[in-house]
Amino acid sequence: MSVFRAVRPAPPGVDAACLPRLEEVDRLEWRVGDGGDPAVLAAAFRDRHAGPHTDAEGSACGVAVLVSAAAGAVMAGGATGAPSPVPAVPDLVLVAYRHGPAREPEAPGAFALGAWEASWSGADHAKAIVAVQEAIGRGQVYVANVVGHRRAAWSGDPGAIAAAAAGVPGASWGGVLAGEDWLVASGSPECFLTADAASAATRPIKGTAPATEDGRAALLGSVKERAEHVMIVDLERNDLAQVAVPGTVAVEGLFRLGRWADLWQAESTVTAELDAATGFADLLRAMCPPGSVTGAPKLAVLDLVGGLEPVGRGPAMGGFGYLSGDRVRLGVTIRTVALDATHAHMWSGGGITWRSEPEAEVAEAAAKAAGVAAALGSAL
Repeated sequence: MSVFRAVRPAPPGVDAACLPRLEEVDRLEWRVGDGGDPAVLAAAFRDRHAGPHTDAEGSACGVAVLVSAAAGAVMAGGATGAPSPVPAVPDLVLVAYRHGPAREPEAPGAFALGAWEASWSGADHAKAIVAVQEAIGRGQVYVANVVGHRRAAWSGDPGAIAAAAAGVPGASWGGVLAGEDWLVASGSPECFLTADAASAATRPIKGTAPATEDGRAALLGSVKERAEHVMIVDLERNDLAQVAVPGTVAVEGLFRLGRWADLWQAESTVTAELDAATGFADLLRAMCPPGSVTGAPKLAVLDLVGGLEPVGRGPAMGGFGYLSGDRVRLGVTIRTVALDATHAHMWSGGGITWRSEPEAEVAEAAAKAAGVAAALGSAL
């Protein structure tokens, strides 16, 4: 068994009582270029394995799912962007589990990280932001997320890295999943999609400030941050409307502030009743990739940023969670680390509007990355 596969899985959305009992029975890994429809493949795998949930040993538990930004773009019919800097990680992963004997978690070992190297300079990041603002001026897009990437050499225990990345305070959608030569660990606070047979909800996070009283006041009073947030909420309303009973899409708690590590972030909840004919593939096509880390209009943004970002987003800015029975529980893969044989990778960015200040946006993306680095005991 590889050092990665030895790490205990902990997908977000799984019942806590099931975590020590997850025993893999089947797996699907798909990459852009493999052919086929990833939404259909995911739905077929789910139908085979995410049946009624019981607690009996040997019974089906559910299915972990990881959808990369590129796989989400394929599902939406959009541009997939530059190649991933961590091609070892598939673009779509589904892992079926049954209930096995409970396993005690192993004590984490030691690990070390080298210096973080960015895939672009701050100046190049700022140029991409200006290019987005020029596209906004042309009416091509309204808001677009621009995302950068960093990597650092790693050594030691990958399970310890995963535990540190997924265990940050506020990581309500944190989790861990691994393959033969890769591992993904997310410390995400953001809900991408919850659904059952009758209803669905998404809780986009948009708007960030330091977790101080001054930061809270600045975020609540920021015209730019509120405008960006409302545009993304409108996008999510439109996404859910594709699979909703007409007239049932609603917004709750608009621009509600919550804390993640050293940051305030603004969140809203968008809900809908689902059309009876809606299947899992329909949900994926309607919602992927997550609007809060893409922009609006979604397809135009995918086309735009795919030509601006020097490397792909890999497993970041996608969806990660668990399917059990008719329940869907997915988080957004922000604050996410991916490991291959030699390097740890992470991504950070932010939404760009007409009012954005490029230098401030570069600093905000760096602050988000610094939070992940700090969780791993390192610094940018």
